[in-house]
Amino acid sequence: MTAGPPPGSRRARLLALSPGRSVKRRLVLMFLLLAMLMAGVFAIGAQRAFSIGWREAARPLLQDYVDRLAADIAGGDDSPPSITRAQALVARLPITVRITGPQVNWTSHPAQADDDRHGRDGHDRRAPPWSGLGRRDAGLLDDRQDWTPLLERRTADGHHIRFGMNREAFERRPRLFGAALAALLVITLGAYLYVRRLLRPLDAIGAGAQRFGAGDFAQPIAVPHPDRPDELGRLAITVNTMGQRIAGMLEAKRALLLAISHELRSPLTRARLHAELLPEDGAAAEQRAALLRNLQEMADLVSDLLESERLAGRHAALQREPTDLAALARQVIADLQPRHATASAVQLRVAERLPMVTVDAARIRLLLRNLLDNALRHGAGAPQPPQLCITTAADRSATISVRDHGPGVPDEQLAQLAEAFHRPDSARTRAAGGVGLGLYLCRLVAEAHGGTLQLRHARPGLEAAVTLPGAVAHQAL
Repeated sequence: MTAGPPPGSRRARLLALSPGRSVKRRLVLMFLLLAMLMAGVFAIGAQRAFSIGWREAARPLLQDYVDRLAADIAGGDDSPPSITRAQALVARLPITVRITGPQVNWTSHPAQADDDRHGRDGHDRRAPPWSGLGRRDAGLLDDRQDWTPLLERRTADGHHIRFGMNREAFERRPRLFGAALAALLVITLGAYLYVRRLLRPLDAIGAGAQRFGAGDFAQPIAVPHPDRPDELGRLAITVNTMGQRIAGMLEAKRALLLAISHELRSPLTRARLHAELLPEDGAAAEQRAALLRNLQEMADLVSDLLESERLAGRHAALQREPTDLAALARQVIADLQPRHATASAVQLRVAERLPMVTVDAARIRLLLRNLLDNALRHGAGAPQPPQLCITTAADRSATISVRDHGPGVPDEQLAQLAEAFHRPDSARTRAAGGVGLGLYLCRLVAEAHGGTLQLRHARPGLEAAVTLPGAVAHQAL
């Protein structure tokens, strides 16, 4: 597990990117469904409205219209129906004409004549001539009725004239459906773009909240229309105000820690000087040694506080120089021997022909000291001593890993070990020492070098691995 931002933030970002969690997509989908439902309701309602009373209202009008058409084609009492006038009507109106009789037998649309007579299923049925338009359209005129008296006329010379609707004129409906569908898609696209523009401040608010969570309060969230902000604008203002207050509290805490640390250095130095003047032998020797140890721990704590505040700043200056990590590790182990009797037993494993690395030697020394001190304190009494491994990789990264064989920590505490002043008391008691700054400083040193600190269970014990990318000089590994 990586020390740093809590794993829940990564999960929140992944959920935010998921299509099912997108507010914009859900709003556009809602608009699309609403448009489709409204179109369906309107179509059904209009169909029902026009179908009510249609038969009774349309029958006399259609009867009179058919009489006029038949009279136009018939011509006179003794002359047969005129095919020329029938063709003119067919060219002008979306109708079909069929004339049968002793002198004239003519059909304007022969292909539709069989369909009108037998239907599309091949069975004879007495239906209106436009039954081929479909049962829904034909239902407007009630295809169960006998439409022969309404649509047929007999002339004086014995001819029958039958009228119908030209089905080919209505076969353009799929084009209209395609145009309606395209218009609906265009409307949906416009709605999506509008919603995207409307909710764009949410993206800025989310990015600003992530910056604030990372400790960067320099850039506030942009507020759209600050003179007349809407709900999202007021939310951005509220988040900015919250960020300013948090930044103020953090700066106040930092200033307090720096002031206390600076003020404590002088009395600690005087106390150490007085302790050094005590006799080194006799009855006071033991008290002198204990006092010096306590003063040294207090001085280390003050130094750690000052260093944590320096590294936690946005401009942590590093003095990078070529460094031999193996030699630096051996020196740190030697420095820890007065404090830990088992420090000399630390197993140091170094890669063959380890090259020089470009790092801040003082900060890496602090990192090694804290990692080893943590492993020695919490691995005391374990059957095996701590292990320190230094390796490099082909991508010019260096890895420092320290493992102890102690009791370890509970799973729920692992992600918080590298936080400031955090101590899992259930696993590591106050008697073991430490105030919770060691691993926190290690994380800050790793991040200042552009690297990471990873804490994971070793079972038994705990393993801390620091990766420093690009630290290895351009040498063959």
